[in-house]
Amino acid sequence: MKRIRVIPTLLLKNGGVVKTRQFRHPTYVGDPINAVKIFNEKEVDELILLDIDASRTKRPPDFKMVEQIASECFMPVAYGGGISDIEQMRMLFSAGVEKVVVNSALNSQPEMIRRAANIFGSQSIVASIDAKRTWLKKYKAYTSCGTKYTGCNVVEMAKMAVEHGVGEIYLNSMDRDGTQQGYDISLVQRVSDSVSVPIIAAGGAHSINDFFTAVSEAHASAVSAGSMFVFHGVHRAVLISYPSQDILMEQLYKKVA
Repeated sequence: MKRIRVIPTLLLKNGGVVKTRQFRHPTYVGDPINAVKIFNEKEVDELILLDIDASRTKRPPDFKMVEQIASECFMPVAYGGGISDIEQMRMLFSAGVEKVVVNSALNSQPEMIRRAANIFGSQSIVASIDAKRTWLKKYKAYTSCGTKYTGCNVVEMAKMAVEHGVGEIYLNSMDRDGTQQGYDISLVQRVSDSVSVPIIAAGGAHSINDFFTAVSEAHASAVSAGSMFVFHGVHRAVLISYPSQDILMEQLYKKVA
């Protein structure tokens, strides 16, 4: 039996939680503090917070908001969005964040990533890679909430991130984001098999079976979901949820070799 980290991702915009579909059309779903309180009760493993506007608009992290959210969390928190220098990372760690998630800086400031890994430790630095599949079934890497092509394919970007010291990769499928059609297993497997650091599969989760497939077939080390944890039913009514530990034990942990 192996315990797999099952991580909710909350997208932040203007102080609220939103959910996107294929990185577009953000829909407001609620207050982050309320969501955190529910996740506390559900004994969530970790939480990822991503401010989807910060880097695109060249705005620094909202440190006060991050501190307010982190102070309510009973679980480790990773934050990404608008991080452009070492001092901002230091302030985020002081605000209660355990890991920082870097995306745009991977392409624009790779040496900063190397310095951050040396200062804070690789385990504290997560690379977020947004991947889009081409009609030739290749995967391009994007930054700035999926608006800027890096010039690299996903495997190249993943290897570059590892070379610069990141300790983990959050791999998000732009095509599957918010669709609840299952993870892009080919994408996850390609990256997982090409680097030595843990991969968090993101984009498309609909069920615990999707978690199992990402781990067993695509070799992900952890799984993340957004829509699955904030919407309920075919009409996508807003309902913050998370599987009980008993359900995860029976349907995921015990099935993983």
